Amino acid sequence: MATLPNPLPQLAADPSGRALGLELPPGRLIDATDEGPWHEPLLWHAGRTASSGNWARLGSRGARVGLLPVLVDVGGSGGGPEQWELMPGEVSYPGDHDAEEVLAEFWEECAADAQDADWPGLAAAPRLEADPDVRAAEVADSLLDGGSSLKDPRLSLVPARRSADIPTAIGWTGPLNHENDTAVISAVLRSWEDRFGIRVVALTFDQLVLSVAAPPTTPADAEAVAAEHFAFCPDNITQGHHETLRAYAEHAVLGQRVWSFWWD
Repeated sequence: MATLPNPLPQLAADPSGRALGLELPPGRLIDATDEGPWHEPLLWHAGRTASSGNWARLGSRGARVGLLPVLVDVGGSGGGPEQWELMPGEVSYPGDHDAEEVLAEFWEECAADAQDADWPGLAAAPRLEADPDVRAAEVADSLLDGGSSLKDPRLSLVPARRSADIPTAIGWTGPLNHENDTAVISAVLRSWEDRFGIRVVALTFDQLVLSVAAPPTTPADAEAVAAEHFAFCPDNITQGHHETLRAYAEHAVLGQRVWSFWWD
């Protein structure tokens, strides 16, 4: 995967990140993968549980040097990133995949039988209701204030070109039972970043949480987005709390500032 130069190795000799213009709390660099240590750190995460305001304070500084923020949960059943079986060597490049082609193929494989319908195409882009980075900080704070199932969220920094690429940059394998090349997942996230102002806000072993700066505001638009969600992560609907795609659209998509995905 093509990436920018990785600033994380500098933190080995300068843990505070002052040379990069950062003021980091004590933390750790993660280079553990499914096949042993990676040749350079994949991410840094703080050594203590994140609290409200951490994202805004550190996120903008990190972005200036090519390090993007994300919350990683080290307290879930799958452990922290060092136990996540990361596979950075097995991913391609998100830009090599077309989001609509990806979703159409997923739909044919996983959703067409359940929905008894043809792939409806990509949903239209609503108007932004907030700056995407501001919305991401707001959502991060809401998750840290008890609005999520995260057990022990730590603020993390990942070398990535854009937020949508964060899962691919670390070789995350959360969707492995659905798609084993995380760059395909990031290709869809890039499209959602462009159309809906999403940011990758949190990762666990098998869960992805996004902030949404342009959520759909009509039932029809929400249903169109719900179809994309079904193709992207069928478990959200088939193993979720909503019996129909319409119910999912109404309760989990329409006007929602947070989209969450979980793969069994």
